[in-house]
Amino acid sequence: MFLLAGPASAHVGVEPQGEAAKGGYAVINFKVPNERDDASTTKLEVNLPADHPLASVMPQPVPGWKAVVTMEKLAKPLEMHGNTIAEAATKVTWTSTGGKIGPGEFQQFPLSVGKLPEDTDQLVFKALQTYDNKEVVRWIEEPKEGAEEPESPAPVLKLSAATGDEHGGAGHDAGAGTDADADADKATAKTAAQQNGTTETASAGGGDSSDTTARVLGITGIVVGVAGVAFGVLAGRRRTTT
Repeated sequence: MFLLAGPASAHVGVEPQGEAAKGGYAVINFKVPNERDDASTTKLEVNLPADHPLASVMPQPVPGWKAVVTMEKLAKPLEMHGNTIAEAATKVTWTSTGGKIGPGEFQQFPLSVGKLPEDTDQLVFKALQTYDNKEVVRWIEEPKEGAEEPESPAPVLKLSAATGDEHGGAGHDAGAGTDADADADKATAKTAAQQNGTTETASAGGGDSSDTTARVLGITGIVVGVAGVAFGVLAGRRRTTT
């Protein structure tokens, strides 16, 4: 019974880092466990939902893996940031370049995605997991509410309610949409850079802090110098008077 129950629970899944709010941007992780004792996972293909296309899809680099985003023209273009988007990502493929998911191991593959749709409560991502023995496991069965979990369930991302802090949420004024979306892209890029382990943002912040400290110390030195000169002049006058 234990051997039969194990593989059923070890399937490809997806979870957000933080919240995945409707109308906003999010970083989501695809968690891929290895459910074979005699083979390693060397490839993952994730098909993005065609009924709710995502205009912005950015994979985070994973050591030992190459990520390729497949783009296709949309039957119905999207409006985003005041521009018309004619194509969107339809699939992301991670292929081993030396890395692998061995028996008893798992790997996470992060994606920055947006804007998330506002007219659904979840997104279904159908995934294909390939092993080094050429076996392909198809995680493509959509779970149904109230029914038992299928044998090969597709990863499902649950979306939370939109808030005023999310892009495209009800809290934004219509005239501020473009600026808010531009800020969203910058925030998404910054998040991806931080997760990649880069130090550019941190270094830039350290440089600004050092410049500010230098200015404060310089001004303080000038003030102290002026005070010293004034004190010397007053002392000289007192001696002359005496």
